[in-house]
Amino acid sequence: MIIVLKPDVEQNKREQLIDWLGTLGVGVHTSVGEYQTVLGLIGDTAGVDMDLIDSLDIVETVKRVSEPFKRANRKFHPEDTVVEVGDVRVGSGHFCMIAGPCSVESEDQIVAIAKAVKAAGANMLRGGAFKPRTSPYDFQGLKADGLELLRIARQETGLPIVSEIMNAADLPLFEDIDVLQVGARNMQNFDLLKELGTTKKPILLKRGLANTLRELLMSAEYIMSNGNENVILCERGIRTFGDYFRNTLDLSAVPMLHELSHLPVVVDPSHATGIARMVAPMAVAATAAGADGLLIEVHNDPPHALCDGAQSIRPEEYEKLAAKVRAVREVAVC
Repeated sequence: MIIVLKPDVEQNKREQLIDWLGTLGVGVHTSVGEYQTVLGLIGDTAGVDMDLIDSLDIVETVKRVSEPFKRANRKFHPEDTVVEVGDVRVGSGHFCMIAGPCSVESEDQIVAIAKAVKAAGANMLRGGAFKPRTSPYDFQGLKADGLELLRIARQETGLPIVSEIMNAADLPLFEDIDVLQVGARNMQNFDLLKELGTTKKPILLKRGLANTLRELLMSAEYIMSNGNENVILCERGIRTFGDYFRNTLDLSAVPMLHELSHLPVVVDPSHATGIARMVAPMAVAATAAGADGLLIEVHNDPPHALCDGAQSIRPEEYEKLAAKVRAVREVAVC
């Protein structure tokens, strides 16, 4: 249930209403916008008298919300959420470019790539230290050592770092990592999501390869219901009948997620296609579809990459891609 208050309601009257609603056994999520204040009721609202609330002189409208996700719902939070990562902002017109290798392999590798993508316009560095791989025999990442190399690259470039966390027990290792990524395979690892909800760190939540948008938003709800509202959604492709690429990049998810939710939405065309030559056109298309950012895999020697070399583009290719994205954004924001 949501309660929209009339403009210019006195704060003490708003607080009195919130306190009274609390006595009814429901949680209250308050969203104060430029033009209106929305109170979202969370929990069992069956005993809440809508007609009584609607009769209050400070209330404009009362509605029931049918969707199971509440905090992530745009009805609860009409204005776009902007997630801040240091000086970088994501959402509501603030576009982020996240780039870097699938896996951190060495100090020279990650520092060189970090400098190259920053020069091309990236404002965050991605790099995997813990790698979930389909085969147990594939490279699993440098783990804690990889995180340390990412910190060195951040020190060298000033770029905030994004890295995937696979297990809640590893949270202490990620204490000074700027953005924690939840990979597609962990989108419904609810114990992990709950733990991430107790932090205040920005969370990059990837859509599972066989999950619906509703399920993605419910996973975001797990994080947000535990107190962390710094969530960035990521579309990274889903499994379909397509047979000439790794996954199908569902670009229709971008405007639909913006309609359903106030959270920022970024797109990962690298994992979606699995083919380096397809990354640039899909990145441009994602930008035109209204994405709030891009997550691109960049490697300085893709043929010898320890992970996902086939989908990684070279730094000089990333520079060209970034220029195309900027051109599209100039048109799209007009």
